[in-house]
Amino acid sequence: MIDLEQVNGDWEFDPQHTRIGFSAKHAMVTTVRGAFNEVTGHLHVDTEHPENSWAKVVMKTASVDTRVQQRDEHLRSADFFDAEKWPEITFVSTHIEEVDDRAFGVTGDLTIRGVTKQVMIPLALLGVETGAYGELRAGFEGSRRLNRRDFGLVWNTPLDSGGVLVSEKITLEFEISAVKVVAEGDEGEDSSDDAQPEDAEESE
Repeated sequence: MIDLEQVNGDWEFDPQHTRIGFSAKHAMVTTVRGAFNEVTGHLHVDTEHPENSWAKVVMKTASVDTRVQQRDEHLRSADFFDAEKWPEITFVSTHIEEVDDRAFGVTGDLTIRGVTKQVMIPLALLGVETGAYGELRAGFEGSRRLNRRDFGLVWNTPLDSGGVLVSEKITLEFEISAVKVVAEGDEGEDSSDDAQPEDAEESE
């Protein structure tokens, strides 16, 4: 049973234990997966007043990693993310609601290549545990399928079979480890009463 008082407050993503990635079909027959190695994120949780909860995530496009250097360089180019012109992908929530036990619908503005679309990302709270150094950790997972063309990611190559090299539908994948922010001087105590949204801007 999760103690909701533990969940309330501010949380920062732990980048070493967080993966925000994507998958897409290649040549219509295989799945290619990648992730962004540089990710920052902040969550503010208020279970008594969910309308006050919010989230912000930033991914550096130049950090895209599919384990193939040539493909990564192509993804950073103007054909795809255009990392030089658009160095960040951002998601800023506008509404968070609990849709089931430990399940949330996080609606917000996703911006890729300067194009902003509202999307809803389902997230499941996996649990809350105390880490090896006494820090409080929460785990979240979720995924959402999108059409990359909606965000200006239109590059493709036709195949002889009539298909295309890269699928238009991609799946965003979220595996998040977040560490609770403890107010200075209040280590070991719940800091949710003192947390304000502007704290997130200072911590980025």
